[in-house]
Amino acid sequence: MALQLWETLNEAIIAYTGLSTATFFTLLALILAIYYVVSGLFPSSDHRHDAPRDFEPQMEPLRPPVQIGEVTEEELKAYDGSDPEKPLLMAIKAQIYDVSQSRMFYGPGGPYALFAGKDASRALAKMSFDEKDLTGDISGLGPFELEALQDWEYKFMSKYVKVGTVKTKVPVTEPSESTPHDAESSKPTEDGPSESAAVKNDETPSEVDADKE
Repeated sequence: MALQLWETLNEAIIAYTGLSTATFFTLLALILAIYYVVSGLFPSSDHRHDAPRDFEPQMEPLRPPVQIGEVTEEELKAYDGSDPEKPLLMAIKAQIYDVSQSRMFYGPGGPYALFAGKDASRALAKMSFDEKDLTGDISGLGPFELEALQDWEYKFMSKYVKVGTVKTKVPVTEPSESTPHDAESSKPTEDGPSESAAVKNDETPSEVDADKE
């Protein structure tokens, strides 16, 4: 029975392919080998989706925001992202926000990295990247610039946690110089007793005696 099936298969191979049985099976084995080699070079779509997960770097979870209270502008510069152990902070209108979750934008190498560690109110209002505008001074801004700054503030208030404030500088007022006239009026007279004393001394002895009576 098996011999008859083998002879039938040989006849079919020769009839349909024109090849001998040995040649046919050799080509078939070669085709299968090529298929396995090619499939190994190009993994299936399921493997392609799983591979990045295996090599994807594990990002550390963000630390909870820490309140820093009131700091000076100089102290705020320490939170510009250069120290990975410190949070990434930025201020708008003297209000400091923790922007660590947007490190790709405000961290080192990001498009807005120069705003980090500073009160960038003026720069945000003007959409400026000039060093001179990296300040919290918003004096002289127009209504459109102030409106743009307000939009930025609303965005930060809704997205980030406020962690402190920037200590504002109080201008020191120097005492005004006294005028010569004021100095003369405050200076005691050198011409003798005051007028009131002179009037008192002008009282006659008779008047004093009359008071005694």
